[in-house]
Amino acid sequence: MSAPAVPTRSIMLLSIAAFASAANIRVPDALLPQVSADFAVSVGTASVIVTGYTLAYGLLQAFYGPVGDRYGKYLVAAITTLLSAVFTLACAFAPNLEFLATARFLAAAVSCAVIPLSIAWVGDVVPYEQRQNMLSKFISGQILGMIFGQIAGGILGDIIGWRMVFVVLAGIYVLAGLALFAEMRRVPLTRIASNPTASLNPIDIARQYAALLRRPWVRTVLVVVCLEGLLFFAAFVFAGNELHHRFGLSFTMVGLALTAFGAGGMSYALFAQQLVRRLGERGLAIGGSAVLCLALPLFALAGGLVFAVLAVFLCGLGFYMLHGTLQTNGTQMAPEARGSGVALFASSLFIGQSIGVAVAAVIVDRWGAVPVFLACGPFLLAIGLFFASALRRRP
Repeated sequence: MSAPAVPTRSIMLLSIAAFASAANIRVPDALLPQVSADFAVSVGTASVIVTGYTLAYGLLQAFYGPVGDRYGKYLVAAITTLLSAVFTLACAFAPNLEFLATARFLAAAVSCAVIPLSIAWVGDVVPYEQRQNMLSKFISGQILGMIFGQIAGGILGDIIGWRMVFVVLAGIYVLAGLALFAEMRRVPLTRIASNPTASLNPIDIARQYAALLRRPWVRTVLVVVCLEGLLFFAAFVFAGNELHHRFGLSFTMVGLALTAFGAGGMSYALFAQQLVRRLGERGLAIGGSAVLCLALPLFALAGGLVFAVLAVFLCGLGFYMLHGTLQTNGTQMAPEARGSGVALFASSLFIGQSIGVAVAAVIVDRWGAVPVFLACGPFLLAIGLFFASALRRRP
């Protein structure tokens, strides 16, 4: 018998939805100075639109894992994509920072389902020997979404203002959501639920996650990815503001400079197969964290724009070297409950990110961003070394 055909088109449409979801995460990077000026608050105060978003994005991942298993991961991803459009559009009409933060929180509460459920669905339908290749194609959409989010926050923010940026982003969500529903009518595989009898009783869900958390390897992966999100984004979310104030860049130029992060991530995606073959998982964890240990202090101390942009590029390369290794382990740490496992993984990442940005905001408002960049690099190297050591002892 021949192997079942890989649903490439269905995966690429999920990648478009992931594009919108990733763009929504990164849009505020270049918009923070505009939002803070419009509402007459400090950048640290305005960063609530980042922390609130990432908090909801992280906390509610765990809810969607069992829901996707029961009703179908593709269906839930399609529904939440369209709901994301509604709340993202609401951001454009925010009369004050409190309304904007609330709308961002609600947008994250639904958008957070898209990427982890997509990854879990790929794991369900693609044979293991082809999965790495398909996941790299899917993740390319996510990286391009980050690039677009940073460009949109800069260039479009300069041209049409930060409010219209959210209108454009809502439009992308609508197109992606409609495409996913159309695909479900054509491809029966997208309508299949992996576990139609799965209980959505909160007690049963809690027991399922508790059982996963009792596994030492699951706990190790989750703690490391939480610390990765905490340390990296505590610094990087303020990179746009640093570029604007330190080098006098317009918002357009800030957005363009931040695309170097996506370029670094795409460099990893293009050469991931060769890097895995030459370095292995442990080598990628150590190498990625070492690159971050170099890149963040380089950005903090860069006296010229060229070195700052180079540091942003290295941030993208190093982050995806480390995170790609963690994500691979995240998809396989509980194969029999992949939806729930990936949801826990994503929750840990974004909870860590929200904590890191909230703590860093206090430091940035009082002492500036440089101390944050200088401190986070060495700590990231430490967790990379720890994870590489843990991989050696992995069961």
